[in-house]
Amino acid sequence: MSSPSILRLHPDDDVAVAVRPLSAGETIEGVTATTDVPAGHKIALKPVALGGQVRKYGQVIGAAIAAIAPGDWVHTQNLGVGDISARADTGVVAGVAHEAAEPRTFDGYLRSDGRVGTRNYLAVVTSVNCSAMVARRIAREVEARLGDSHPTIDGVVAITHGSGCGMASEGEAMDMLRRTLSGYARHPNVAGVLMLGLGCETNQISSLMEAEGMAGSVDLGVMAIQESGGAASTIQQGVERVMEMADRAAALIRTPQPVSKLVVGLQCGGSDGYSGMTANPALGRAVDLIVAQGGTAILSETPEIYGAEHLLTGRASAEVSAKLMDRIAWWERHVETTGGSLDNNPSAGNKAGGLTTILEKSLGAVAKAGSAPLSAVYEYAEPVTAHGLVFMDTPGYDPVSATGQIAGGATLICFTTGRGSVFGAKPAPSLKLATNSALARRMPDDIDIDCGRVLDEGMSLDALGAEIFETILATASGKVTASEALGFGEDEIQPWRLGATM
Repeated sequence: MSSPSILRLHPDDDVAVAVRPLSAGETIEGVTATTDVPAGHKIALKPVALGGQVRKYGQVIGAAIAAIAPGDWVHTQNLGVGDISARADTGVVAGVAHEAAEPRTFDGYLRSDGRVGTRNYLAVVTSVNCSAMVARRIAREVEARLGDSHPTIDGVVAITHGSGCGMASEGEAMDMLRRTLSGYARHPNVAGVLMLGLGCETNQISSLMEAEGMAGSVDLGVMAIQESGGAASTIQQGVERVMEMADRAAALIRTPQPVSKLVVGLQCGGSDGYSGMTANPALGRAVDLIVAQGGTAILSETPEIYGAEHLLTGRASAEVSAKLMDRIAWWERHVETTGGSLDNNPSAGNKAGGLTTILEKSLGAVAKAGSAPLSAVYEYAEPVTAHGLVFMDTPGYDPVSATGQIAGGATLICFTTGRGSVFGAKPAPSLKLATNSALARRMPDDIDIDCGRVLDEGMSLDALGAEIFETILATASGKVTASEALGFGEDEIQPWRLGATM
């Protein structure tokens, strides 16, 4: 089946998306291109006067900064963000509560607190950057000792970061760091944890554990390098402590668990003009299937829903809607204080892929959330306890955003990409969904699902969403992802850092 040359995504749209490169003078569906238009970019279907609104997805994506004629390439040379309040004029459809078909299960690790893991890791969690290298050495030595003799253990991950000292001992930045570290330490994908500090850092482990209500146990050990004889001695002792946990972790087995125990983090990175047409809406279909089964999906990246938040508030209670708008207002103040602008997003790569304004990028990004009601809003790395579609406030930067989701309890990440990504997410598996088939062919060792088949083969979004859902269940049951096969996912742990470094 041949793919169309251009796609109009809504009857009210002023633009269509070029599915393939268009040449100047070429006439497609009654529109003659006035210049070359790259694949994934927009071609004008109607004239738009200077200052006039431009619509895609039936929504406002910006305003003309130069007059636009039919057939023009619509991009940064003639389209700007315009008045952000214009989005309020668009219609909003309330959330849809989908009914589940037959109950589904996945094979997961049931933990003592009732949560279910999709992986069975051991972890060394650092309180401060000063203990990072010792933590990595412990993790690598334990993995070497385990070899192939403990097949039910997925590995040993060092949870390291660039903070923990040179910061205020109290306040939002410290609270956020402690939430993040405790979230990894108590993660359902982790069977045993060694908390490792230097000893003199601002973020004392004892204070962290007290603030987060954590208690030591046989599977939650605590060490400080200064109190354990230095680096070499700490490595030796730490290895022995973690090896003791390994014997218990190795005895755990997967058992059938309901999809209601699944928590999926939704991410997009390296987005392009196809993201809102293929991978994101297809993932949204899979999210609806997860939510219908009582599972949880976490939408995040607050700067990348900016301009499309009305699509979420329209399907939320007044309380949940107000909480989301509070986070939007925080970001507006934050970027103003730091001299930035939320329209600094999209990135250079996003623009090269066809995205022009933050409104356009956000409208495509929100498609990952499917159509279910929004049930809760969480701050960064806050434990996610609600079921259904929820939102977590995070930056748009993928590693920082996914770190917050995992700390909040996400046991699997679905990551859509149009330009390409090699993102991993230990201790959670990370599925990569390519928005276009060219990317899937170009980076076959990094991509798990080719969503470009929607355009290249005429595959329906519903069929692709069902395939993504089945792949999620298989992955949750132990199927190895592309990033896991490459061993990626440890360096990508990046807690959100606020405030001054002192």
